[in-house]
Amino acid sequence: MPDRPVVWIVDDDASIRWVLETALEETDFDIQVYESPELPLRRLRQEPPAVVLTDVRMPSMDGLTFLEAIHEVDDKIPVIVMTAHADLDMAVDAYGRKVFEYVPKPFEVDEVVSLVQRAVRKRFSGRQRRRRQPPKAVSQGVSIIGQAPAMQEVFRIIGRVAKTDVTVLINGETGTGKELVARALHELSARAHHPFVALNTAAIPRELLESELFGHEKGAFTGAVSTRIGRFEQADGGTLFLDEIGDMPVDLQTRLLRVLNDGSFYRVGGRDPIKVNVRVLAATHQDMEALVRQGKFREDLLYRLNVIRIKVPPLRERREDIPLLLRYYLAQEARKLGMEEKVLDAEVEKYLTTLDWPGNVRQLASLCTWLTIMAPDRVVHMEDLPLELRTPAVVTANQGEGADDWRQALAQWAQQYLA
Repeated sequence: MPDRPVVWIVDDDASIRWVLETALEETDFDIQVYESPELPLRRLRQEPPAVVLTDVRMPSMDGLTFLEAIHEVDDKIPVIVMTAHADLDMAVDAYGRKVFEYVPKPFEVDEVVSLVQRAVRKRFSGRQRRRRQPPKAVSQGVSIIGQAPAMQEVFRIIGRVAKTDVTVLINGETGTGKELVARALHELSARAHHPFVALNTAAIPRELLESELFGHEKGAFTGAVSTRIGRFEQADGGTLFLDEIGDMPVDLQTRLLRVLNDGSFYRVGGRDPIKVNVRVLAATHQDMEALVRQGKFREDLLYRLNVIRIKVPPLRERREDIPLLLRYYLAQEARKLGMEEKVLDAEVEKYLTTLDWPGNVRQLASLCTWLTIMAPDRVVHMEDLPLELRTPAVVTANQGEGADDWRQALAQWAQQYLA
């Protein structure tokens, strides 16, 4: 390793350049800053850096194109990409182009310094990991909307993890979009052309859940008039998504752990082992560590599921995304229902951004369905909102068991509206 490895900082924002240069100058690096990629590219062959830190959005050349230009000359140079405008496609695209790391802005400066140090060690270690390209179909059919820092972190992890087969535990409140995250992980993986099978373990009675998961043989119990394959067999080659995993009975947790460990199981009433190749993704709104302490969830199963954890933030922690989500779902519902697309008055949009949304994105999407049908004009005004959103006890409609069914919420709102 050179005495003072060279680190390039390329960003059109002078304040970002200054902050990073100041922080990295305290290390043993030789820091060179540029406001655009053109000059460093001209110097690349003669004076290659140890590491490059680059923004994505720059006027003359975007950071991902810059990354490719660097790797055409030397694909062993680690490139760290920074952006304040992340989405899922961008995160996956960055990792597909062999980015060393993807850093959402705003970032912790100490974390970036540590990341640069790690990249320098990798640069001169002589051990370059081979990375597979992710599937070409990027987030097909999966719409996860967000620019908030918490969502950018979700995108970063999805981009990192999607192309692997590790188990992932997705944490988040009801309605935050945990299944969308699971679908993105599936569709961006090598399993994308195989089944994605979802099962809400809290929605199946205990006496039926074992058969639902593992299938049963004819005559295994009263009413088993024929052999039936379970969700594991249905998902063979693909992905099994187990929602509300914290509600799974303890005895079934033991069976699930065995399948995760060796990939085989017996149908209910069966004698022959069945081997499957399934990636398991799990989700919960509960505190899993608390369930372990209470003896309601196996600690060894939690370790097996929690290889990677993704926390999906509630809507109240990503308020800057609410206007984006409102526009997206209003457009989507108009297309789905064959109706005119509604536009929110500025006062309405600002007001809705202040609400806490206990039902999260699911509740917001239900509101957009209601407005598409019930708002009398194209522009939605305050008086067009459902009554419960204009009272002190706002945004409670989607809590409880009925929160999953927007039709039920729509009927309730319509009944109040027409009363």
